[in-house]
Amino acid sequence: MRGPHPVTKTAGKALENFMGENRAGRVPMMSAETPQIQISQLISALSFALDLTEGQPMGHAVRSCMLGMRLAAATGLPETEQEDLYYALLLKDAGCSSNASKMFHILGTDEIAAKNATKTLDWRKVGLGQIRYVLQRTRTGRPMGERLRAMWDIALHRKQQTQHLVQIRCERGAHIARRIGLAMDTSTAIYSLDEHWDGGGYPNGLRGQSIPVMARILNLAQTLEVFHRAYGPEAAIAVARKRSGRWFDPELVRVARTLAKDGSLWQGIRAEDALAEVVAMEPERRILQGGEASLNNVCEAFAEVIDAKSHFTYSHSTGVTAAAMGIARTMGMDAETVTTIRRAALLHDVGKLSVPNAILEKPGKLTAEEWRVVRKHPYYTHEILRRIEGFEELTEIAAAHHEKLDGSGYYRGYTAEQLTLPMRILVVADIFDALAAERPYREGLPLEKVFSIMSGDTPHALDAECFEALVYWAGRQASATQAGREFSIPPVLRKDGAPG
Repeated sequence: MRGPHPVTKTAGKALENFMGENRAGRVPMMSAETPQIQISQLISALSFALDLTEGQPMGHAVRSCMLGMRLAAATGLPETEQEDLYYALLLKDAGCSSNASKMFHILGTDEIAAKNATKTLDWRKVGLGQIRYVLQRTRTGRPMGERLRAMWDIALHRKQQTQHLVQIRCERGAHIARRIGLAMDTSTAIYSLDEHWDGGGYPNGLRGQSIPVMARILNLAQTLEVFHRAYGPEAAIAVARKRSGRWFDPELVRVARTLAKDGSLWQGIRAEDALAEVVAMEPERRILQGGEASLNNVCEAFAEVIDAKSHFTYSHSTGVTAAAMGIARTMGMDAETVTTIRRAALLHDVGKLSVPNAILEKPGKLTAEEWRVVRKHPYYTHEILRRIEGFEELTEIAAAHHEKLDGSGYYRGYTAEQLTLPMRILVVADIFDALAAERPYREGLPLEKVFSIMSGDTPHALDAECFEALVYWAGRQASATQAGREFSIPPVLRKDGAPG
């Protein structure tokens, strides 16, 4: 893979500089009137994005959290450990996007559907279910010879491939927890999520009591949730009993059976307000009272989760953020609005975790159905972010990043009258980074070509003043990497269509 395109690299450096300014306190943060945001609500809502990339219905992590916290209370886990467990349950899949590309290249098919199918499969055994999985999920639609070679490779290297996939996920998930600023015990629990009681799990083959108790709870809680939703409460308890002493801590299984028998384990598990209940379950309320650094950490960490999905998007969120910041500052926007734009840019593609890598990394033209899947990702961005109280404006900005002034964008088909200036800035920034960065079907475009393409959509689709600000900012950013080379910039159009 080639290194970053010079424009993208420069944008990333600009973002690093901006983050450094924030940490140093040289850039004013949001005003005292900014709504307080409960960190449990923020992380709970963003966990819906993690569900998407694992092929689970939104709310899987929230429901797993309900079950896990009930198991923890019944086993007498100390309150301080319950607090760390709470965040581990919500963020257990924080590393799942990082192995998506690897899994796609192993199977050559939709890795989200493949991940979903593994949730009810005992992947440590080799039986009819596992054989059926490989037959149905390997290089579907490809010539039989190619499929057979891929299946043979999987059969030969199944254990190594599984260990590698889990290792990637565990390491990244643990990193994200620490990136947010959570406790080491939370990070360790996420890292050990797939360890099994008999030592047959990953990534380190830990056995019995050597597996952190919080990781044991995570593993059982998520399995109970999946089987309860798919087959009902009896089936969930049955699989826990079947895997007791092999996958799961027998004592935890005993507690789960007791809670299920008296009805308390499943109480409210399918309620529409499960998110609100989980927020209320937080052992110690953590309100971000002027804690802008904490809020920034969460946004930046989830930008990492988003960009880890594919090497073609590994710096997209930060690149868009840098460009949006550059445009907003060039246009003289106030510090509070600039901060909102920054966070919206970091999170704008959170809905793209719903798009399989088979589509994201496809080198050829997308089919109508594949394009329909892509066009839905801003909807998921809106669905995820709207659950966060105090993120109302940010949500609308982030979800509008593919809209156009002439109504030709998606997913709502907004027109100029409905697009605020922050929305228009994000649209321009997103297109700029997408053109400048490498894609499966082409290399990153030079700055002159990027500007030429964008000027063709200005002012009927893209805001002319935002584009003009982009040209000014990007030209200055690129000058250091262009080694003094002159490049031509197309004339910028005013909103009346005349040259600027």
